[in-house]
Amino acid sequence: MRFFASTDFDLPLPDGHRFPGQKYSMLRRALLDDGVVTDQQLAPSPRATRDVILSVHASSYVDPLTDGTIDPKIMRRIGFPWSPQIPLRGELTVGGALAAAEAALDHGLSGQLAGGTHHAHREFGSGFCIYNDLAAVAVTLLDRGAVDRVAIIDLDVHQGDGNAALLNEREDVFILDVHGAKNFPFRKVPSTLDVPLPDGCDDRGFLDALVEHLPAIWAFCPDIVLYQAGVDALASDRLGRLDLSFDGLKRRDDIILRECRARGIPCSMAIGGGYAHPIEDTVTAYVNTYRVAKEIYRF
Repeated sequence: MRFFASTDFDLPLPDGHRFPGQKYSMLRRALLDDGVVTDQQLAPSPRATRDVILSVHASSYVDPLTDGTIDPKIMRRIGFPWSPQIPLRGELTVGGALAAAEAALDHGLSGQLAGGTHHAHREFGSGFCIYNDLAAVAVTLLDRGAVDRVAIIDLDVHQGDGNAALLNEREDVFILDVHGAKNFPFRKVPSTLDVPLPDGCDDRGFLDALVEHLPAIWAFCPDIVLYQAGVDALASDRLGRLDLSFDGLKRRDDIILRECRARGIPCSMAIGGGYAHPIEDTVTAYVNTYRVAKEIYRF
């Protein structure tokens, strides 16, 4: 099995910035040091082509973002200062997500050590999301005829408003979104099935809600699951407002991945959000997702 990563995912950001720009390289080192994946199992994330990005984004957004003439107000909405690294990172995130989905179709499982950029809309990015990798992958696979139905299971603590805005009119995409009811974004766009949770929700509340609503995914009979495995529901996350433990997140991952494996549904993973203090908690939770995947898929 192959997984995808890039050294260009890390972002040099000003001191005090809320986004942990180095967590991607930290995750890669931890996975390799702990023997969860091997260096041979990691492939470079390719850059997405312009056509793939334009499948879900407007050229009026993509072009000025690429050449640096973008309105500073749009960059503030994304949450990053513009630099040449920004469009590159967006292209790599989408390209790596597509490569991972294609690998999952071949081997049953894949993923990228980044991604889950579910707040990006057609004409703007938002919430630390430049381009929407999940939407671009879903549309590209469907347009190519590689699949007939795509399910997105989005378990990031923040509702995927960009996913919903870009995909909710499609009958061949089903989005299950379990998220914090009072958290960002404060103007939510309805997904196929939204499951809002109260502040302070713990392992039991989260897992009960997931088990109750997950059958809707299997009833949809997807050809692939795109799993947004954000770990910002962790109790130590600065932006999460939920109260999940490491064990609760592992049980969450086990439920999703074991069901996909048992049903023969390919699964492509994106790591989603994570802003814990200390950031090592976020990295540990990301690594645990891959530990669970390794146990189930025996890679």
